[in-house]
Amino acid sequence: MVPRSTYEIGSQGNWKAIHCYQLMHLPISVWRLLILLMALAPLGYYLAGILAAVRFFSRKRAKQLPDFTPPVSVLKPVHGVDFASYENFASFCAQDYPDYEILFCVNDLSDPAVAIIQKVISDFPQRSIRILSGAAQIGSNRKINNLVLLARKARHEILVQSDGDVRVGPHYLREVVAPFRDPAVGVVSCLYRGIAQNNLWAQLEAVGAASDFMAGALVAGWKEGVTFALGASVSTTKSWLAKIGGYESLANLLADDYEIGNRLHKAGAKVLLSREPVWTMYAAQTARGFWEHQVRWARTIRLVRPASFLGLLFTHGLPLALLAAAVAPAAWISAAYLLAYLVLRLVMAWLVGVWGLQDAVLRRKLWLVPLRDLLHFAVWLAAFTSHRIQWGGLEFDLRDGQMIEAQPPPKK
Repeated sequence: MVPRSTYEIGSQGNWKAIHCYQLMHLPISVWRLLILLMALAPLGYYLAGILAAVRFFSRKRAKQLPDFTPPVSVLKPVHGVDFASYENFASFCAQDYPDYEILFCVNDLSDPAVAIIQKVISDFPQRSIRILSGAAQIGSNRKINNLVLLARKARHEILVQSDGDVRVGPHYLREVVAPFRDPAVGVVSCLYRGIAQNNLWAQLEAVGAASDFMAGALVAGWKEGVTFALGASVSTTKSWLAKIGGYESLANLLADDYEIGNRLHKAGAKVLLSREPVWTMYAAQTARGFWEHQVRWARTIRLVRPASFLGLLFTHGLPLALLAAAVAPAAWISAAYLLAYLVLRLVMAWLVGVWGLQDAVLRRKLWLVPLRDLLHFAVWLAAFTSHRIQWGGLEFDLRDGQMIEAQPPPKK
């Protein structure tokens, strides 16, 4: 406020000073208000995540599955091993399902996964299991190259693909196959929860996936409809796959899981999220490995869905709450923003990850959520700095969602 004595000075020069004083203070007030309003957006997102979790998990748990169990081909492209490969592979052999085959594909037969697959074959002689290798390199995505070969060799119409680090429960196949009783269903994918080694960076990845990424998938599915697939487990049919050009059409894409769901949605298929979550493994890693993996996926999302990625700014609750607390006109307002972030964020994390997905890592490490949120904001910013990613020991440039192997600099 301008002091009363200032108003009593009537000279033109002093009126200009008053005008400048008011202009100097107006932008501060406007920006403060804008920051306070912007910081409310993540709180609304957390409320949406809470409602989406209650809606999805309550409805799915009450649903009765139809008795629909046609023969199935399980496709597993595998590269290397992790700390639980045998248990993961074996979980697919212990399915409560009458007729299915499992096809593994490795880049070459020297892959260490081959010995574990052979042990699984020996331990489950009742299962039809085959090992394939030597897939043609039709694109830069080696997983998709292997899936092309697997799909060609598969005997059955329904294809259930999953990564090598995925573990499933005994009713998994019944759950993901049952929706295909409706011929309009083209894709069924699964939410996932984590099994992490005793390592901070592995646990942070698991906490982020269960508490944030899965929440985002539920909110998107509720508000927009499911127009994507999640890559840990993707089920489809040969007939629907042919409508988008088969796996071959995805051979140069990093976000192949998103694309298969989105392309089949555009082709007229129903795209669903299963009520059956799977487990994914989070191996011990370094801080650098954690950073590179997170940035890789953030850049992928930015290039596949640029508008949505930009909008993620309004889901970053902790940095916006801290900014709001810094500019708030009163201490109690600052405290209210920070408390609202903490309560709503942890409630959403618990409902999605612990109550809904029954994620054991998140249940034990719920306190890591704020730390993960700060790191994730830094990852989000870093995603804007380059189009280059590291994957499988190689560097790629991402152009229009396509992976193009980066050329090394010329030798001098």
